[in-house]
Amino acid sequence: MSDKPVLLSGGNPQIAKGYGDGPVQAYIATMPGWKSDVGRRLDALVEETVPGVAKAVKWNSPFYGKEGDGWFLSYHCFAKYIKLTFFRGTTLDPVPPVASKTAETRYFHIHEGEDLDEALLSGWIRQAASLPGERL
Repeated sequence: MSDKPVLLSGGNPQIAKGYGDGPVQAYIATMPGWKSDVGRRLDALVEETVPGVAKAVKWNSPFYGKEGDGWFLSYHCFAKYIKLTFFRGTTLDPVPPVASKTAETRYFHIHEGEDLDEALLSGWIRQAASLPGERL
């Protein structure tokens, strides 16, 4: 039996569903290559922007929310980028650039070598956390 983490399609870590910081940290530690550094920075940025944020791993993706108020953000690894999901993204200013099949959801993609615009991301995180969360 191997202790090596399982990576799914696109290099997305397979992490058991769980609530709290532990499963999210396990997911981040398993993100391949450059994605792990971005995952650590995203996690820290969410914690700095939303003190006391609730965390979970569901559907092999980290989720961030407010206790009792649903989820406002998740992310997922793909082969060439990390996809941030803002569940109420159409209400954010500016609106994240990538549309979804779900009316209110918007995405933001982070690619290798790109500098994170932490001011933009923390603004989106702050706005998203102030809205009613998604009950998933």
